[in-house]
Order: sequence, then structure tokens, then C-alpha cells
Amino acid sequence: MIKIFRTIEGSIHQVNEASEGCWIALVNPTATEILDIAKEYNIEQDDLRAPLDEEERSRIEVEDNYTMILVDIPTIEERNDKEWYVTIPLSIIITEDIIFTVCLEDTPVLSAFMDGRVRNFYTYKKTRFILQILYKNATMYLHYLRIIDKKSEVVERKLHGSTRNQELIELLELEKSLVYFTTSLRANEVVLEKLLKTESIQRFPEDEDLLEDVIIENKQAIEMANIYSGILSGMMDAFASVISNNLNIVMKFLATVTIVMAIPTMIFSAYGMNLNWLPFAQSQWGFFAVIGLSLLISMIVAIIFSKKDLF
Repeated sequence: MIKIFRTIEGSIHQVNEASEGCWIALVNPTATEILDIAKEYNIEQDDLRAPLDEEERSRIEVEDNYTMILVDIPTIEERNDKEWYVTIPLSIIITEDIIFTVCLEDTPVLSAFMDGRVRNFYTYKKTRFILQILYKNATMYLHYLRIIDKKSEVVERKLHGSTRNQELIELLELEKSLVYFTTSLRANEVVLEKLLKTESIQRFPEDEDLLEDVIIENKQAIEMANIYSGILSGMMDAFASVISNNLNIVMKFLATVTIVMAIPTMIFSAYGMNLNWLPFAQSQWGFFAVIGLSLLISMIVAIIFSKKDLF
């Protein structure tokens, strides 16, 4: 799908035809759309296809008539009716007249620009647009990291009394998301460092503060991802032991109950042999006496076990 946007009288509008100073957004483009864009704007098809590969690495490539910036952005993936977090590539291609973005799916990083929710955004200010995308990307990482932290707290509360593996699996998925985030953020940091040295992208004094904010936000996201990853790793080790201990407590309780319940069974089995010399065998109240004796002995054993904290 191809969408074309242009800033008209200070606000963003979707238009039908491309012109100088516009933004062309390609979302999961077809082979035909890639071929048409490549021919019309003299862009390599491989560069247009690069962000469609989820394993593509972040980088900057400078060609004769355009520059491509490839970064990883966070996104939500649904598995087993639950939301998990992964990263996918986003490509920003800058030509002399037009800026292109290519992504495998719709992303909140770009939708904010399409909806006009970003201040001081102009499609013809290409350098600022690049920095605004990178800044929005870093803030999305921070937003998802906070959600991951809240989800881990919810799972932690469940784990206190759990003997199942489901909560540990959820923690494992969250830790996997943090690994994706950390790897992608470090790769994006390398791209930012190279962006400072790339001469094909003009730098303007009024954008210096924005560039500094992008670098700071990205570093903060890296630090948060590392902290949360360390916490989750330690939490998983601790709660693996907690789950094992909870299971041992349950097994101890069941074993104690089994011993207490075994006492009446042994007594009833003995009287089931119909031996005349057994106590109360000839008494008309023998049945009730045997039951009472069994309950009395079971209660005594239960009290002893209770004092030894075996229940």
C-alpha cells in the first residue's frame, strides 16, 4: 500500500499524486509497487525490499542519488491470544525532492505523523522529519518498556502462590522482548552515531536540540531495557525456586493427610477379618466403638503433625 502526504498551509494532508517536498509511505508494498517506485525514482529494489525482511540489520547506506536509513522499531505481536513485543525494520529513504518510508506494517511511530499529531512537522523539512521519526521511535520503546515492567509486576503477584509453569513462560516471553529491544536499541545507537558523520544529510542549527533529544532518549531506553532485563532474569531464577517450594508444600500436606487417613483404614481392615478375639468384636456397640477409636487416634496423630507444622 502506498500513501502520499504533503504539508499544505502548515497541516498534513493525504494527496493523490507525489510532488516535490512530499512524503511517500509504503506499508507492506507489493512487488509491483516496489518495481514502480524503483523505476520512477531510481531507487534500488533491494533497498526498498530491505525493511520487509524482519532480520534486516540497522544501517545507513549512501548512494549517488539517495540515502537510506534503516532502524528497528517496536511493535506488538499477538500469540496465543496475548500481546508480546518484538521489533521490525523501518526504512527512511531520502532523495533530493522526496522522503520515503518503508515498513512491513502500520506502526504508531508513523501514524502519529499521518494523523497530524506531531508538532512542527513539515514533509519538506527532510532532516527534521528524520530526527522526529527517530525521536518518536525512541519514545515508543520507552512506552513499551514501561508496559513490560507493569506486566512483569502482575505476573510476579501471580507467582507468589502458583505451582504452574504458565507464569514462568510469561516471564520468559517478556524477557525475550527485552532482549529484542536491547539488541535493536544498540543497533539504532550505532545508526545515530553514523548519522552525525553522514554528509549527505544536511544538518541545521535549529535541529541540534532535537538531535540531542533523540540521542538522550535512545540511551535512556537502552538503560531501561538493561535494568528490566536484569530484574526479570533474577526474578525468573527466584520464582523457579518459589514454584518448586510451593509444590513441595502441597506434596507435604497431601502426604500428611494420607498418613492420617491411613489409620482408620488399617483399623477397619483388621476388623474386616471377623476375628472373634478382637476388642469389641462381641459387643453390640462394637461398630460405633471401633469408629470412635479410629477417629480418636486420627485426631491425636493430626494434632501431633499440626504441632510439628506438617499441615
